[in-house]
Amino acid sequence: MFKINELFSRLALLLILALGFPTLLLAEPLQIKIGFIAWHPDQGAVLSNLLPEPEDRGFKGAELGLKDNNTTGRFLKQQYSLKTALAEDPEQVSAIAGQWLDQGIKLLIADLPAAQLNQLTTLATEHQALVLNAGSYDNDIRTSQCLPNTLHTLPSRAMLTDALGQWSSARRLRDWLLIKGQQPEDIAYADALKRSAKRFGINIVADKTWDFDTDLRRTAQSELPLFTQTDEYDLVVLADERGDFGEYVMFNTWYPRPVAGTQGLTPVAWHRVVEQWGAAQLQSRFGKLSQRWMNNKDYAAWLAMRAIGEAVTQSKTNDAQQLFNFMLSDSFQLAGFKGRKLNFRPWSGQLRQPIPLVQPRSLVSQPPLEGFLHPVTELDTLGFDKPESACTASFQS
Repeated sequence: MFKINELFSRLALLLILALGFPTLLLAEPLQIKIGFIAWHPDQGAVLSNLLPEPEDRGFKGAELGLKDNNTTGRFLKQQYSLKTALAEDPEQVSAIAGQWLDQGIKLLIADLPAAQLNQLTTLATEHQALVLNAGSYDNDIRTSQCLPNTLHTLPSRAMLTDALGQWSSARRLRDWLLIKGQQPEDIAYADALKRSAKRFGINIVADKTWDFDTDLRRTAQSELPLFTQTDEYDLVVLADERGDFGEYVMFNTWYPRPVAGTQGLTPVAWHRVVEQWGAAQLQSRFGKLSQRWMNNKDYAAWLAMRAIGEAVTQSKTNDAQQLFNFMLSDSFQLAGFKGRKLNFRPWSGQLRQPIPLVQPRSLVSQPPLEGFLHPVTELDTLGFDKPESACTASFQS
């Protein structure tokens, strides 16, 4: 009897396959067209002469995400394609994006400064398109300049500095010396540091601006000790996003204290020293693709591609508005190799994620840390919580 039943089961399975397989073969693949656009402003001369960021930053992350999406999509009759462009000037951004939108590309990933991102989202809204921000850390676009049709996979500056604030508070390093540069990005980072200090009960003993143009390669040992001579501090925090002076502060302060912020112990979206939770496998695949390490912008672009892929897989559509709504829903979860599932905040459209604190050769910590509680998720202890933002993520058409 068992053999007869087993025979009938196998015959039934073969019949189902025979009837259904031709239909699967004839079905047209779902086409998911994505565009990645970037503009890299000229940073000018940097005093520290550090190695410049790779020109293909972000692009290689998007390319790896495309490969991952198509690996899964091949079995689900989904076909992902990617167009990329590096604009030569900010005016070219709108021209390229407009051409793509006219061609029916309604899913855009952007590595752009906040001003150009704002222009892109205005254009995308007119075409009922979705934008994923993988390039701007700006706090305002997540709190007051509420961008429609936009989600953020790159952390905000507030998320980075809150991670540092949690670690500093947990280690009882409660007195900071803040040193900032003169660039607008430095001032924005310093403002984020001040907010985090207030949030976690940290005292800033002095707030200094580095406004010298001397060559610190020759004079750091004589200039920096005097510059950092002030009331005693536990930690020196730097706001020097370009790298004009920050690399020379370590080991040259008046008091022998650790250095953190944009240099020293640094909060990042991603770094080559992140290897836990399967991250080593991601690092290896990226290295084979690009012959270099994955950086913040690569990781944010990869996350954006994977967020699209995950949403398409679950919702079985390529419609921009439906994908936007699904990504903001409780059903959406994204594996980001950071030890927990990631999802988007419904008010700002920011992807919740842990923030690695790294030094050049090791991972020191990965906030949110134990003891910093939140009624919804500890990930919302990093960056602007719902009451702190005037935004509500929305798709306008």
